[in-house]
Amino acid sequence: MGAVTTPLPTPHVPIGRIPVLELSPVVEGGRWPAKAAVGEVVPIEATVFREGHDAVNATAVLFSPDGRVHSWSPMTDVAPGLDRFRGFLQPDAEGDWTFRVEAWSDPYATWARDAVIKAEAGQDVELMLAEGALLFERITARKLQRRRTPEDAELLDRVRRELADDSRPAGARLAMATTRAVKDALTRIPLREFTTPSARYPLRVHRKLALAGSWYEFFPRSEGAVHRPDGTWQSGTFATAAKRLPAIAAMGFDVVYLTPIHPIGTTFRKGRNNTLTPQPGDPGSPYAIGSPDGGHDAIHPELGTEEDFKKFVATARSNGLEVALDLALQCSPDHPWVTEHPEWFTVRADGSIAYAENPPKKYQDIYPLNFDRDPKGIYTEILRIVRLWIDRGVTLFRVDNPHTKPLDFWEWLLAEVHATNPEVIFLSEAFTRPAMMLTLARIGFHQSYTYFTWRNTKEEIEEYFQEVSGPQGSVMRPSFWPTTHDILPPYLQHGGVAGFAVRAVLAATGSPTWGVYSGYELVENVPRPGVEEQIDNEKYEYKPRDWSQAEVIGISTLLRRLNEIRRAHPALQQLRNLTVHETTNDQVVCYSRRVRARHLPGTGHPGASQDDVVLVVVNLDPWGTQESTLLLDLEELGLTRPEGVEDQPFFVAHDVLSGETYRWGAHPYVRLDPRVQVAHILRVGLA
Repeated sequence: MGAVTTPLPTPHVPIGRIPVLELSPVVEGGRWPAKAAVGEVVPIEATVFREGHDAVNATAVLFSPDGRVHSWSPMTDVAPGLDRFRGFLQPDAEGDWTFRVEAWSDPYATWARDAVIKAEAGQDVELMLAEGALLFERITARKLQRRRTPEDAELLDRVRRELADDSRPAGARLAMATTRAVKDALTRIPLREFTTPSARYPLRVHRKLALAGSWYEFFPRSEGAVHRPDGTWQSGTFATAAKRLPAIAAMGFDVVYLTPIHPIGTTFRKGRNNTLTPQPGDPGSPYAIGSPDGGHDAIHPELGTEEDFKKFVATARSNGLEVALDLALQCSPDHPWVTEHPEWFTVRADGSIAYAENPPKKYQDIYPLNFDRDPKGIYTEILRIVRLWIDRGVTLFRVDNPHTKPLDFWEWLLAEVHATNPEVIFLSEAFTRPAMMLTLARIGFHQSYTYFTWRNTKEEIEEYFQEVSGPQGSVMRPSFWPTTHDILPPYLQHGGVAGFAVRAVLAATGSPTWGVYSGYELVENVPRPGVEEQIDNEKYEYKPRDWSQAEVIGISTLLRRLNEIRRAHPALQQLRNLTVHETTNDQVVCYSRRVRARHLPGTGHPGASQDDVVLVVVNLDPWGTQESTLLLDLEELGLTRPEGVEDQPFFVAHDVLSGETYRWGAHPYVRLDPRVQVAHILRVGLA
């Protein structure tokens, strides 16, 4: 919307005494902020080294939005020989934070390494101890000691005295100065030399729901819809749809997502199953937005009034639910914009307005906006509409096909909304090329739909889970959906009840944000011939359901239990903490999530004195019993095998799905019968 400007390169900055390079998470050199959520554990990495052989170390420092130091974390060399250091920071409030890495020469680590080597070789032992005594004079200086705990201060002061006491054996003095306790104390408050800070980089911290939450999608017109004796339908309303909200909340969902609720056009209206010949009473696709009753700012009159919608929002909130609305930026031929702003559309050579196409597919009932014609007018109008729905109580938007609109528009819109309503969350529905999906996230989308729906084999699942929970997670938060109103993948067409259960477990534990489309709990799995979507698709008709069958033939109990488990375990509310464990069966996948005790929220959290560790084992075969040995990475589980124990049980795995408890070793055996249980979700702890 402004004048075109030419970007400037990043100005040269001197390298500094101790180089700090290749920081992450940094997006395009800081052009856009990396993402975090309140309470999220954010891994910080950098390459740190120096000339010669002296030891170096690094510290990650977090600055709150007011510019003050909030906290810092010691970093660990996670790739010896490659000089890659990692630490963890945890913001505790929303806002625009910053972080940096401080590299420094570590005189204690240098001395301890050299002293041990020389002592073993019998070289300069007393000289090294004398230098150690001088070093500990600096380590125990008042400025540093004041920052330490009394226990650490006393320990280090005792080491200083012992090193200076040449009446004691040299070996004893050296051993005392290099104990684990001394190293831990100097990790907490080190002696640093030649400290060299990096630049500060932006970290935008959103509310917790931007990272972790459970979504439930439904069409409000179907809830309470009545099929009349003459074959026509009476639409459901906001009042009848609100009656469904307590059951959705009882299954543990956080967000109720509504497909478009605006007036629907009649020109080229689609009939049942996307036919071009609608029958009298067919409601049409809610994505063909606009009629003489209004456009994107209006409500379909059959659903109710603005006041009725606000009552629906209030009922949702009283049940602990937030309301998300579809933001679909296209128009039916009957939309008021078509006559009021014809300049907003593409006109073809024959004078007609171009409808949506994805050759050979045609969508005659939809006109796309042309954002290059009067961008100022289009931008301003869409911002007005978004703010109107925010005023009506909407706090989240699921954005339909954002990859078909200009990126500079989205960057502008998201920034404008964030400036006034930072609590509002935008979910990108862009099943498209990776570069576009990632860039939509970089410029401000809070969450993204993913390829999870089409990842079915063990290899595909392991690779994809690691991808979305790795460095990519600093910008693109994945939202896992087994199905949507547009998608019914082959696995679910043929997998039966167990198949729906498998995908629910994977979605609910594979990502901190997940969602289901209404009817998932009823295992609706009949496809429309030739396409990956449901027969009698709800986009084109009313679809009332018998919810009393959800626990009889469906999996509503499982959905509720999964959401209960997610809320009980902070490890499942994080993204960048996933580890894949090997199994001996290609039909069995195993992965874990872990949050260290120091990062758990509040001292009152159950088990806050120990890590929260969740181990998930899933049978991917919905029809057959599968057996496997798990090859667990004990370090990633926070476990240490007792000395002398090979593969005997030494820790407890409690299945929070079944209630069973197992005593396991490093290579436990599992057997999962999908008729009984498709997965283990295990809380891991020492026996």
